[in-house]
Amino acid sequence: MEDFENKALSSYPLKPKCWYRYVDDTFVIWQHGLDNLNDFLQHLNNIHPNITFTMEIEKQNQLPFLDILVTKTEKEFSYTLFRKPTHTNRYLNAHSHHHPSQLRAIIKSLTTRSIRLTDIKSRNVELNNLTNILKLNGYPLKQIQKIIVSITENRIKPKSKTEELKRNLILPYIKGCNRHYCKKIP
Repeated sequence: MEDFENKALSSYPLKPKCWYRYVDDTFVIWQHGLDNLNDFLQHLNNIHPNITFTMEIEKQNQLPFLDILVTKTEKEFSYTLFRKPTHTNRYLNAHSHHHPSQLRAIIKSLTTRSIRLTDIKSRNVELNNLTNILKLNGYPLKQIQKIIVSITENRIKPKSKTEELKRNLILPYIKGCNRHYCKKIP
């Protein structure tokens, strides 16, 4: 896809303001008008016979991209979680026969997702929405709130100098080479 992108963007006279791709989804800001955008789409679809692009244009200054709903304001973009209309808000019920760590992991992963995929302005609304969804799935309010607080505090708390300096080094195995760098395991 990278080769395709380079060829597509270099061979068209007008360039998008931005082009972000994740696997087969692309977010593009196009400043050259709708007619030129349709021509650009046709250009993309004529480069390779097996690659076809489709296009979704913003509606009411909003455009979903992956799991994010991007909203255009006068000065900036804001973003919050995007849920498809078919999303049911059903998750593993808290009263199901699963280990408590698995049930806590549901709350933790959904909270982390909500925090990472929303901007500061949308975050409280999204966390309140998440709290209501989890309560409907049987999770106790105190447990939800405790996990949300612990995750938000850990994201805000600055790291100490020693924590910042800790790094992992992962070396590929090369027979005969790595033995000089690794401690022998008894």
